[in-house]
Order: sequence, then C-alpha cells, then structure tokens
Amino acid sequence: MIDACMRALNEGSWINFRMRAMLMSFASHHLWLHWRPTAIHLAKHFLDFEPGIHFSQCQMQSGTTGINTIRIYSPIKQVIDHDPKGVFIRQYVPELANVPDEYLPEPHWMPLDLQSHIGCVVGRDYPLPIVDHRKAYKSAQEKIFAIRQTISAIDESKRVFLKHGSRKKRDPLVKPKKESGLRQLTLFDGSDDLFDLNL
Repeated sequence: MIDACMRALNEGSWINFRMRAMLMSFASHHLWLHWRPTAIHLAKHFLDFEPGIHFSQCQMQSGTTGINTIRIYSPIKQVIDHDPKGVFIRQYVPELANVPDEYLPEPHWMPLDLQSHIGCVVGRDYPLPIVDHRKAYKSAQEKIFAIRQTISAIDESKRVFLKHGSRKKRDPLVKPKKESGLRQLTLFDGSDDLFDLNL
C-alpha cells in the first residue's frame, strides 16, 4: 500500500487524506524518520500543497504536536479495510497483478512455489520489505506511549494546548443559538453605482 500510494502520488500529484496520513505515519513511526524531511518531500509532489494545512497535518500524523491522539497506521490494515481486492494496488504496482488477494497486504509471505508460479518472486521481481511491519509498529507504540507518560511530556502537552488548543467548551448536544440582527454582507447593495469609491 505504501508503494502504491507513492507511485500514485508520483504519477498524479494527488492522493486522498487517509493515504497522506498513512505515509507520514509510516515514515515517522515505522522508519523513525524526522517529520520535516518527509513533509517537504511530500509537499513537492502535492498538486494541492498548502503550507498552513500540510505542515500542521504532517506534525499531527507524526505525533509531534503533543496534544493530538497518536495514530500509528498499519499499511496492512489499510489494504484489508480499503483495498481488499487490490484494485488500487494492482493499478499502481503491476508487479503484484497476479498476487492472490489474501497475500496483497504482505506479498513476501506467499509460499515460494506460489511466487514462482505467478511470476512474482519477492526479492527478485518485487523488493523485500524495507522494515518488519509488526516489530516496527510495536516498537513505535511502546516508545511513543512511554514518552507520552513522562512528566515532562505531560507538562509540555499542557503548555502547547494552552497556547494552541481550542478551549471553547460547549455541550455537544445543544446547538448554538444563531445571533439575531446580523445579516450576510454582499458585494452588491442594489444601487447602480458599483464603483463608488466614497462608500
């Protein structure tokens, strides 16, 4: 899934939000890369790059804001949940075209005779994984959640929240009342003189 997302991005300069979040999460948590170089690399490829949204999302998906929920995406789960028949993967990774659906999340677990039969020997026709997903996923969880429990991390989280977090509290079951007496402003007030500079 990571490979398919990167190829789709290289080809079309756009991928959806979940894919972007997964790429940032994978780079930061599975590969333990600093968020910034990954964010800059992706920014150069996004057709709809907007710095104010992009960099804050990259920090959030990397778990560096200190106030957001940690999201460590599993590329395997993303395949199972969102591309179980491999439509997306097969489109962008044709080397895996003949891989049975059940092995698409992790083609390296196919039996060797099956790999030979379908013409996709992992390590020859398609690269081996660059990281052991299960070990990297578990290690990232342990490290990040251990850091989050330290006094200094808790204090820093409070400081960041007080400076940047939303503190407006309201009952989610009660709809806010509309303010009366306000009307939406328009560019045209009905008069014929649209270019009156003395308005």
